[in-house]
Amino acid sequence: MHIVSTSTEYPPHYFTQREVLNALLKHWGAELDNAAVLERLHLRTGVDGRYFSRPLEEYEALDTWGKTNNVWIEVAEELGERALHCVLRQCGLAPHQIDALFFVSVTGVASPSIDARLVNRMKLSPHIKRNPIFGLGCVAGAAGLARVADYLRAWPDHVAVLLSVELCSLTWRRDDLSVANLISSGLFGDGAGAVLVAGDKVDLPAKGPRIVASHQVFYPDTEDVMGWDISEKGFRIVLSPDVPKVVRENLGRDVDAFLATQGLTRSDIGSWIMHTGGPRVLEASAEALGIERSALEVSWEALRRVGNLSSASVLVVLDEVIRRQRPKPGTRSILAAMGPGFCAEMLLLEWQE
Repeated sequence: MHIVSTSTEYPPHYFTQREVLNALLKHWGAELDNAAVLERLHLRTGVDGRYFSRPLEEYEALDTWGKTNNVWIEVAEELGERALHCVLRQCGLAPHQIDALFFVSVTGVASPSIDARLVNRMKLSPHIKRNPIFGLGCVAGAAGLARVADYLRAWPDHVAVLLSVELCSLTWRRDDLSVANLISSGLFGDGAGAVLVAGDKVDLPAKGPRIVASHQVFYPDTEDVMGWDISEKGFRIVLSPDVPKVVRENLGRDVDAFLATQGLTRSDIGSWIMHTGGPRVLEASAEALGIERSALEVSWEALRRVGNLSSASVLVVLDEVIRRQRPKPGTRSILAAMGPGFCAEMLLLEWQE
């Protein structure tokens, strides 16, 4: 199967890191023991600015989980529709020609899920196979793409789409002054990514690479490394300082094991499409893989421009590589992300003409 088209979409509200920081300083005010700590944490994220679902001044009114989740549903539908229209337009397909839709998110909940709402909104096929996935967090961009590939191996005459919508700004707890929340308020942003993939029996021109194989690794007893504590107040970030350590200790070994199943080594990989976890995560990834910082430059640049978009981040990097930094035909790439569980997902890609 091969990647036919990709898209990234964002809400209309973009704010610089300084604008966000000033708004948070005003909100928390005297509750902060040391405002300089918040400023230092924000300025160390490597983020210049981010997109937000609402203007900054409107977040004060989102004082219950119900209110924020209603905004999540509204914006997720809007961004999801735009992303799907974009990937369809690029290859000349109509909405009813999507055979399967995989939807991933970890920043809001809805039932019927967002994919179901898009069936009605966009007149998708009533026979479409819907696959809403919640809870995978940052790893879901890579995991979702791997599940799409699994599906197309069984249905090679089908077209499937992965859609990720993450509205991280709607999860920040305004009553949470933990270091984890202070960091996340300076790192995460809002956005969506979509990838349209065609099975081997579908004749569509591919803008992206062929998906060769995928690999998954779960690390037992690491559920406290990353995730959410969910209560009547909504989401509360769980973000351990051990995340870079877990990446550093496991990623290189697991990539090597995956490549060995394909008769390859790291020297056979010409490009790396990595989730933009944050400066320490990107540094740990480069160290674990034994590569230079420049090999992850597209990920660093995506982090700078839009922040960490959870599951959509690696799709933003993939979209940028396809549009502006396409490798030569025959080049192999690893697309990878890590997330709650703690776990890793990776795909081997091969670029075509």
